[in-house]
Amino acid sequence: MARRSVLFSPGDQPDLLRKAPNSGADAVVFDLEDAVAPDSKPAARETVAAALADSDLEPDCELWVRVNPPGTVEADDVATALADDPPIDAVMAPKVGDAAGVRRVADLLAERGLDVPVIALIESAAGVLNAEEIAAADPVDAVAIGAEDLAADVGATRTEEGIEVLHAREHVVLAAAAAGVDALDTIYVDIDDPEGLESAADFTVQLGFDGKMAIHPAQVPIINDAFTPSDDRIAWAERVVEAAAAADADDRGVFRVDDEMIDAPLIAQAEQVLDRARAAGKR
Repeated sequence: MARRSVLFSPGDQPDLLRKAPNSGADAVVFDLEDAVAPDSKPAARETVAAALADSDLEPDCELWVRVNPPGTVEADDVATALADDPPIDAVMAPKVGDAAGVRRVADLLAERGLDVPVIALIESAAGVLNAEEIAAADPVDAVAIGAEDLAADVGATRTEEGIEVLHAREHVVLAAAAAGVDALDTIYVDIDDPEGLESAADFTVQLGFDGKMAIHPAQVPIINDAFTPSDDRIAWAERVVEAAAAADADDRGVFRVDDEMIDAPLIAQAEQVLDRARAAGKR
Protein backbone atom coordinates (compact mmCIF):
# COMPACT_ATOMS: atom_id res chain seq x y z
CA MET A 1 0.00 0.00 0.00
CA ALA A 2 1.13 3.55 -0.69
CA ARG A 3 2.32 5.71 2.17
CA ARG A 4 2.10 9.07 0.46
CA SER A 5 0.37 10.80 3.37
CA VAL A 6 0.58 9.96 7.07
CA LEU A 7 -1.95 11.86 9.21
CA PHE A 8 -1.59 12.25 12.99
CA SER A 9 -4.73 12.28 15.13
CA PRO A 10 -4.62 13.21 18.85
CA GLY A 11 -5.17 10.18 21.05
CA ASP A 12 -7.28 12.07 23.59
CA GLN A 13 -9.90 13.31 21.09
CA PRO A 14 -12.32 10.48 20.23
CA ASP A 15 -14.22 12.45 17.60
CA LEU A 16 -11.04 13.07 15.63
CA LEU A 17 -9.96 9.44 15.99
CA ARG A 18 -13.24 8.38 14.37
CA LYS A 19 -12.94 10.89 11.53
CA ALA A 20 -9.24 10.54 10.67
CA PRO A 21 -9.48 7.16 8.85
CA ASN A 22 -11.90 8.80 6.39
CA SER A 23 -9.52 11.65 5.57
CA GLY A 24 -8.05 10.04 2.47
CA ALA A 25 -4.65 9.58 4.12
CA ASP A 26 -2.73 6.43 3.27
CA ALA A 27 -1.87 5.97 6.94
CA VAL A 28 -3.46 7.40 10.08
CA VAL A 29 -1.58 7.59 13.38
CA PHE A 30 -3.46 7.52 16.67
CA ASP A 31 -1.01 9.66 18.65
CA LEU A 32 -0.18 9.10 22.31
CA GLU A 33 2.95 11.27 22.28
CA ASP A 34 3.30 14.93 21.29
CA ALA A 35 -0.40 15.51 20.60
CA VAL A 36 -1.32 14.58 24.19
CA ALA A 37 -0.45 16.57 27.32
CA PRO A 38 1.42 14.56 29.98
CA ASP A 39 -1.47 14.61 32.46
CA SER A 40 -3.87 13.42 29.75
CA LYS A 41 -1.88 10.39 28.63
CA PRO A 42 -3.59 7.80 30.89
CA ALA A 43 -7.00 8.86 29.61
CA ALA A 44 -5.70 8.96 26.03
CA ARG A 45 -4.57 5.35 26.26
CA GLU A 46 -8.09 4.33 27.21
CA THR A 47 -9.53 6.49 24.44
CA VAL A 48 -7.27 4.92 21.81
CA ALA A 49 -8.05 1.43 23.08
CA ALA A 50 -11.77 2.15 22.80
CA ALA A 51 -11.39 3.58 19.30
CA LEU A 52 -9.45 0.53 18.14
CA ALA A 53 -12.10 -1.78 19.64
CA ASP A 54 -14.95 0.03 17.88
CA SER A 55 -16.70 -2.46 15.58
CA ASP A 56 -17.52 0.38 13.18
CA LEU A 57 -13.83 1.10 12.62
CA GLU A 58 -13.19 -0.04 9.04
CA PRO A 59 -10.34 2.15 7.83
CA ASP A 60 -9.48 2.30 4.15
CA CYS A 61 -5.90 3.05 5.13
CA GLU A 62 -3.10 1.77 7.31
CA LEU A 63 -3.71 2.36 11.00
CA TRP A 64 -0.75 3.08 13.30
CA VAL A 65 -0.35 4.03 16.94
CA ARG A 66 2.45 6.35 18.04
CA VAL A 67 3.64 5.40 21.50
CA ASN A 68 5.92 7.52 23.67
CA PRO A 69 9.71 7.43 23.19
CA PRO A 70 11.70 4.32 24.13
CA GLY A 71 12.71 4.49 27.77
CA THR A 72 9.76 6.64 28.90
CA VAL A 73 6.18 5.38 29.31
CA GLU A 74 5.89 3.37 26.11
CA ALA A 75 5.30 0.19 28.12
CA ASP A 76 2.15 1.75 29.61
CA ASP A 77 1.02 2.75 26.12
CA VAL A 78 1.38 -0.80 24.82
CA ALA A 79 -0.15 -2.40 27.93
CA THR A 80 -3.28 -0.26 27.81
CA ALA A 81 -3.90 1.08 24.29
CA LEU A 82 -2.80 -2.12 22.56
CA ALA A 83 -3.99 -4.65 25.12
CA ASP A 84 -6.65 -6.46 23.10
CA ASP A 85 -4.89 -7.39 19.84
CA PRO A 86 -6.09 -4.26 18.03
CA PRO A 87 -6.41 -4.04 14.22
CA ILE A 88 -3.29 -1.97 13.65
CA ASP A 89 -0.71 -2.13 10.87
CA ALA A 90 2.30 -0.63 12.67
CA VAL A 91 3.53 1.13 15.79
CA MET A 92 5.47 4.37 15.48
CA ALA A 93 8.35 4.85 17.91
CA PRO A 94 9.34 8.51 18.27
CA LYS A 95 12.72 10.03 19.10
CA VAL A 96 14.57 6.83 18.24
CA GLY A 97 18.30 7.35 18.74
CA ASP A 98 19.58 3.89 17.86
CA ALA A 99 18.53 0.38 16.90
CA ALA A 100 18.27 -0.60 20.59
CA GLY A 101 15.34 1.77 20.98
CA VAL A 102 13.57 0.09 18.08
CA ARG A 103 14.18 -3.35 19.56
CA ARG A 104 12.85 -2.20 22.95
CA VAL A 105 9.52 -1.26 21.39
CA ALA A 106 9.46 -4.42 19.26
CA ASP A 107 10.04 -6.55 22.37
CA LEU A 108 7.13 -4.89 24.16
CA LEU A 109 4.89 -5.64 21.18
CA ALA A 110 6.10 -9.24 21.03
CA GLU A 111 5.28 -9.71 24.72
CA ARG A 112 1.69 -8.80 23.83
CA GLY A 113 1.68 -11.12 20.81
CA LEU A 114 1.57 -8.18 18.41
CA ASP A 115 3.37 -8.99 15.17
CA VAL A 116 3.49 -5.57 13.54
CA PRO A 117 6.40 -3.52 12.20
CA VAL A 118 7.90 -0.46 13.85
CA ILE A 119 8.01 2.93 12.16
CA ALA A 120 11.12 4.65 13.52
CA LEU A 121 10.79 8.41 13.89
CA ILE A 122 14.24 10.07 13.87
CA GLU A 123 14.24 13.42 15.69
CA SER A 124 17.71 13.89 17.18
CA ALA A 125 21.35 14.25 16.19
CA ALA A 126 22.01 10.73 17.51
CA GLY A 127 19.13 9.36 15.46
CA VAL A 128 20.39 10.95 12.26
CA LEU A 129 23.94 9.71 12.84
CA ASN A 130 22.58 6.21 13.53
CA ALA A 131 20.00 6.26 10.74
CA GLU A 132 21.63 3.37 8.86
CA GLU A 133 21.43 0.95 11.78
CA ILE A 134 17.92 2.13 12.67
CA ALA A 135 16.61 1.64 9.12
CA ALA A 136 18.27 -1.78 8.90
CA ALA A 137 16.83 -3.07 12.21
CA ASP A 138 14.61 -6.11 11.64
CA PRO A 139 11.38 -4.66 13.09
CA VAL A 140 11.56 -1.49 10.95
CA ASP A 141 9.78 -1.11 7.63
CA ALA A 142 9.83 2.70 7.47
CA VAL A 143 11.83 5.57 8.91
CA ALA A 144 10.59 9.13 9.30
CA ILE A 145 12.29 12.39 10.16
CA GLY A 146 10.92 14.98 12.56
CA ALA A 147 12.58 18.27 11.71
CA GLU A 148 11.09 20.34 14.50
CA ASP A 149 12.49 18.23 17.33
CA LEU A 150 15.73 17.73 15.43
CA ALA A 151 16.25 21.47 15.10
CA ALA A 152 15.64 21.89 18.83
CA ASP A 153 18.06 19.08 19.62
CA VAL A 154 20.95 20.62 17.67
CA GLY A 155 20.08 24.26 18.41
CA ALA A 156 19.22 25.13 14.82
CA THR A 157 16.83 27.88 13.81
CA ARG A 158 14.00 26.68 11.60
CA THR A 159 13.71 28.58 8.34
CA GLU A 160 11.20 28.55 5.51
CA GLU A 161 13.83 27.09 3.18
CA GLY A 162 14.77 24.34 5.63
CA ILE A 163 18.47 24.40 4.80
CA GLU A 164 19.30 23.69 8.45
CA VAL A 165 17.74 20.18 8.24
CA LEU A 166 18.38 19.38 4.58
CA HIS A 167 21.46 17.25 5.22
CA ALA A 168 19.61 15.22 7.86
CA ARG A 169 16.63 14.65 5.56
CA GLU A 170 18.87 13.44 2.76
CA HIS A 171 20.75 11.20 5.19
CA VAL A 172 17.51 9.53 6.27
CA VAL A 173 16.48 8.99 2.63
CA LEU A 174 19.82 7.32 1.91
CA ALA A 175 19.56 5.12 4.99
CA ALA A 176 16.05 4.04 4.06
CA ALA A 177 17.01 3.30 0.46
CA ALA A 178 20.02 1.25 1.56
CA ALA A 179 17.83 -0.79 3.92
CA GLY A 180 14.96 -1.15 1.47
CA VAL A 181 12.37 0.54 3.71
CA ASP A 182 10.11 3.56 3.22
CA ALA A 183 11.27 7.10 4.03
CA LEU A 184 8.74 9.63 5.35
CA ASP A 185 9.37 13.35 5.45
CA THR A 186 8.70 15.82 8.22
CA ILE A 187 5.45 17.71 8.81
CA TYR A 188 4.60 21.13 7.39
CA VAL A 189 3.54 23.15 10.41
CA ASP A 190 1.51 25.97 8.78
CA ILE A 191 -1.91 24.42 8.20
CA ASP A 192 -3.18 27.67 6.63
CA ASP A 193 -0.60 27.74 3.85
CA PRO A 194 -1.65 25.24 1.15
CA GLU A 195 0.61 26.80 -1.46
CA GLY A 196 3.61 26.46 0.82
CA LEU A 197 2.74 22.85 1.56
CA GLU A 198 2.38 22.09 -2.15
CA SER A 199 5.87 23.46 -2.80
CA ALA A 200 7.30 21.63 0.21
CA ALA A 201 5.68 18.33 -0.82
CA ASP A 202 7.01 18.66 -4.37
CA PHE A 203 10.50 19.14 -2.92
CA THR A 204 9.96 16.11 -0.68
CA VAL A 205 9.32 14.02 -3.80
CA GLN A 206 12.46 15.41 -5.43
CA LEU A 207 14.54 14.37 -2.41
CA GLY A 208 13.41 10.77 -2.82
CA PHE A 209 11.00 10.35 0.10
CA ASP A 210 8.11 7.92 -0.23
CA GLY A 211 5.64 10.07 1.70
CA LYS A 212 5.13 13.02 4.03
CA MET A 213 3.53 13.37 7.43
CA ALA A 214 0.52 15.64 8.02
CA ILE A 215 -1.04 17.28 11.08
CA HIS A 216 -4.37 18.33 9.56
CA PRO A 217 -6.79 16.54 7.21
CA ALA A 218 -6.72 19.49 4.80
CA GLN A 219 -3.06 18.72 4.13
CA VAL A 220 -3.75 15.16 2.98
CA PRO A 221 -4.97 15.75 -0.61
CA ILE A 222 -2.12 18.16 -1.30
CA ILE A 223 0.44 15.60 -0.17
CA ASN A 224 -1.28 12.78 -2.06
CA ASP A 225 -1.26 14.80 -5.26
CA ALA A 226 2.46 15.49 -4.93
CA PHE A 227 3.26 11.78 -4.65
CA THR A 228 0.88 10.67 -7.42
CA PRO A 229 2.49 10.75 -10.89
CA SER A 230 0.70 12.79 -13.53
CA ASP A 231 -0.89 11.09 -16.54
CA ASP A 232 1.86 12.48 -18.78
CA ARG A 233 4.57 11.14 -16.47
CA ILE A 234 2.90 7.71 -16.36
CA ALA A 235 2.62 7.65 -20.17
CA TRP A 236 6.34 8.49 -20.47
CA ALA A 237 7.25 5.73 -18.04
CA GLU A 238 5.14 3.20 -19.92
CA ARG A 239 6.86 4.13 -23.20
CA VAL A 240 10.26 3.78 -21.57
CA VAL A 241 9.51 0.37 -20.06
CA GLU A 242 8.04 -0.94 -23.32
CA ALA A 243 11.04 0.35 -25.29
CA ALA A 244 13.40 -1.15 -22.69
CA ALA A 245 11.86 -4.59 -23.20
CA ALA A 246 12.34 -4.28 -26.96
CA ALA A 247 15.91 -3.02 -26.54
CA ASP A 248 16.70 -5.91 -24.22
CA ALA A 249 15.45 -8.35 -26.84
CA ASP A 250 17.74 -6.69 -29.38
CA ASP A 251 20.64 -6.61 -26.88
CA ARG A 252 20.85 -2.79 -26.91
CA GLY A 253 21.96 -0.98 -23.75
CA VAL A 254 20.92 2.51 -24.83
CA PHE A 255 17.87 3.48 -26.87
CA ARG A 256 15.71 6.48 -27.72
CA VAL A 257 12.26 7.41 -26.48
CA ASP A 258 10.76 10.61 -27.88
CA ASP A 259 13.75 13.01 -27.91
CA GLU A 260 15.54 11.38 -24.99
CA MET A 261 18.34 8.85 -24.87
CA ILE A 262 17.43 6.19 -22.29
CA ASP A 263 19.81 4.07 -20.27
CA ALA A 264 19.62 2.02 -17.06
CA PRO A 265 19.13 4.93 -14.57
CA LEU A 266 16.20 6.32 -16.56
CA ILE A 267 14.66 2.86 -16.85
CA ALA A 268 14.84 2.60 -13.06
CA GLN A 269 13.15 6.01 -12.75
CA ALA A 270 10.39 4.92 -15.11
CA GLU A 271 9.80 1.74 -13.12
CA GLN A 272 9.57 3.82 -9.93
CA VAL A 273 6.98 6.09 -11.55
CA LEU A 274 4.87 3.07 -12.47
CA ASP A 275 5.26 1.63 -8.97
CA ARG A 276 3.96 4.88 -7.48
CA ALA A 277 1.12 4.99 -9.99
CA ARG A 278 0.07 1.45 -9.04
CA ALA A 279 0.31 2.25 -5.33
CA ALA A 280 -1.92 5.30 -5.87
CA GLY A 281 -4.46 3.24 -7.85
CA LYS A 282 -3.74 4.93 -11.18
CA ARG A 283 -2.52 1.83 -13.01
